[in-house]
Amino acid sequence: MTRIMIYATAICPFCVQAERLLRAKGVADIAKVRVDLEPERRLEMMQKTGRRTVPQIYIGALHVGGYDDLVALDRAGKLGPLLEEPA
Repeated sequence: MTRIMIYATAICPFCVQAERLLRAKGVADIAKVRVDLEPERRLEMMQKTGRRTVPQIYIGALHVGGYDDLVALDRAGKLGPLLEEPA
């Protein structure tokens, strides 16, 4: 399964929902970067994504975006195939 990485904070409901959706799709391992605990990682996130909000989700090297983007991928039937690509 493809490597999943999420920039998140502890109190972000969209981060929780994104993780819940990914786990429902069978993802067991999610690398979580807590930008509330590591402020320098927020700067890294902003430089990489051009966005300030969390979650910011990566599936492999692909920047998916936030929770709404993840849901849109799922509804379009494109999330499953992305998750099945080799890491």
